[in-house]
Amino acid sequence: MALGELCGKVAVITGASSGIGAATAHAVVAEGMRVVLAARRVERLHAVAESLRAKGGEVHAVAIDVAAPGASAQLLDAAERAFGRFDMVFANAGYGMERAHHETAEVDLRQIFEVNFFASTDLITQAARRLIAANRPGHLLMCSSCLAKFTIPYYGAYAATKAAQAMTCRAMRFELEPHGIEVSSVHPVTTMTEFFEQSAARSGLDPCGTKTPDHAPKFFVQPPERVARAIVSCLKRPRSEVWTSLLVRLSAGIITAFPWVFDGACRREARRSRKLATRSRQGRNRPVGRDSSRA
Repeated sequence: MALGELCGKVAVITGASSGIGAATAHAVVAEGMRVVLAARRVERLHAVAESLRAKGGEVHAVAIDVAAPGASAQLLDAAERAFGRFDMVFANAGYGMERAHHETAEVDLRQIFEVNFFASTDLITQAARRLIAANRPGHLLMCSSCLAKFTIPYYGAYAATKAAQAMTCRAMRFELEPHGIEVSSVHPVTTMTEFFEQSAARSGLDPCGTKTPDHAPKFFVQPPERVARAIVSCLKRPRSEVWTSLLVRLSAGIITAFPWVFDGACRREARRSRKLATRSRQGRNRPVGRDSSRA
C-alpha cells in the first residue's frame, strides 16, 4: 500500500549529513514531507537541517550513532515526540571498506556488519513493530547497492553487508504485506559522494584522490539527487527494489546466470587495485599538499 499523498507525512532518514541521505531529505521535503534527520557528524547534520528549514521544511535533527545500543528506539522515539508519528524510514547510514578479505581483521569485519546490516535491520524492524501496533501503513527502505547482486575484488565485506540488506528487505516485504507496510531495497551505482574518500581512509589508503573510483566508467557515475528522485518515485509507486541504472541491473542478472563472463573483469580489477594500493600506501609516506585536510 502506497503512502498516497506525501505532503504532511513524516520521514526518518539516517546517514543524513551528506550524500544520498541529505539528497533524499531535500527531495522528500520538496514533496511536503516532514523529516527527522539522523547522523553522527553534528555540524554537518545541523547544516543540512538549516538548509531544509530555509526552504520551509519542518525538520528535527538527532545526532546519533546508529550502531550504539538503543539507537533505533531512541531515534523512533524522537520522531514520535517531534511529529507524533513516522510514515517512512530510510536506513541509509553505512560505510565502505576496500580491503582483501584475508587481510581484514575480524573486528573490522564485525564492525562493518554492525553498522551496515545489523543497525539498519534493527531500525526497520523496530519501525515495523510500531507501525503494526499503531495499525498504520508505512514504507521502510534500506540503502543497499548494486554490489548486493555481484561483487568486485577488495569489496567483498562491503558487498556481503549489502547483499544481506537486500535479502532481508525482500523477505520483509511479503512478511509485512498483510499490515499494509511496504519494504524496498535501494541499489545505487557509483554515486558522487564522499563515500570513496571515507572508504579509502578506513582501508588505510590515501583519501586525497577523487571522490569516485577509477573502476567506474563515467556513464556509471551518478549524482545522489538521482537516487533521491528514484526513492521519491518509489514512495509514490512502491516496488521491491529501487535502481537508477537499467544497464547495471540487467548486467547483474547476466552475471548471476553466467558468473564466468565477469571473471576477466574481476581479474583485471584485482590487478588494478593491488597497484593502486601499493602506490597509495607509498604516497601516504610522502608530504602532501593542503588538499589532504579533506580526510
